[in-house]
Amino acid sequence: MEATIALRLPRDAASVPLIRQMLDGTLRSLGVVPHIRDDIELMLTEACSNVIKHAVPSDDYTVSASVQNHLCVIRVVDTGQGFDPDEVADPTPGADHGRGLQIMRALADDIRFTNRRDDGAIVCLEKRLQFSPGAAGVNLMTM
Repeated sequence: MEATIALRLPRDAASVPLIRQMLDGTLRSLGVVPHIRDDIELMLTEACSNVIKHAVPSDDYTVSASVQNHLCVIRVVDTGQGFDPDEVADPTPGADHGRGLQIMRALADDIRFTNRRDDGAIVCLEKRLQFSPGAAGVNLMTM
């Protein structure tokens, strides 16, 4: 079984709770344990927030999330000017902003950045899923 959510969203802060709630509802229905859902929610929030803050002149962005074989894969795609994650400076201690990439790297089991110069960027986040005992997702993921 594979479950997929894909949305094209306006580059607006109001879009973040929508996709976050949709994905969390899907993961909750499958029986993914809370701490893994929390990690996924935070990674997704950071990736979407970075698009909203930095992906100019993009008007919208796309989020897709799929669950297959005990793995959640999230792709956040924008049509801004792109960026090189290796050139993003680490935040100074005590800074209020600038920790998004660090948070995503710390929580994801795998993270990939694709810079499409002058055509945006793709952030791909992967997280291995853990299920509660007897959860629907355990049986469905083996089909």
